[in-house]
Amino acid sequence: MTTVSIVRPGEGELIVNGPSQIRILEDGGHTDHRLGMAEIKLPPHTPGPPQHRHSQHDEGFYVVSGRVRFTVGADDHDAEAGVWVLVPPGAPHTFANVTDEPAVMLNTFTPDLYVQYFRDLKDMVESGQPLTRESVAAVWTRYGTEPYAS
Repeated sequence: MTTVSIVRPGEGELIVNGPSQIRILEDGGHTDHRLGMAEIKLPPHTPGPPQHRHSQHDEGFYVVSGRVRFTVGADDHDAEAGVWVLVPPGAPHTFANVTDEPAVMLNTFTPDLYVQYFRDLKDMVESGQPLTRESVAAVWTRYGTEPYAS
């Protein structure tokens, strides 16, 4: 029998990464690792990760509330609630909340390998290791991701 996965409010694996909060909604365990999904909460004036690109997965962002600035190469795109942003492999990108209001996004990964990246960052924070550009980039290499130098 096929099992349906239901994740209710307050459920799911919670990962705190600096000021951002990430709640894993699907870690790939129910999708044969074809899809991972997270909810990301960004407080006001929260920078995102350094600009980077993935070689092994597509990444999608659906803005649920607030406004998120996506930087793709040298171009900025402000996305309000209801906007979907799909980043294919190889596209340089980052995001940030540059507003005075909180923002929430749904984040997809196809395949799911990037869920473990968030877990690795959580382990770094819990062990007291600072999240610097260099330390984060070292973790990226495990998941087909590299920094983008504009």
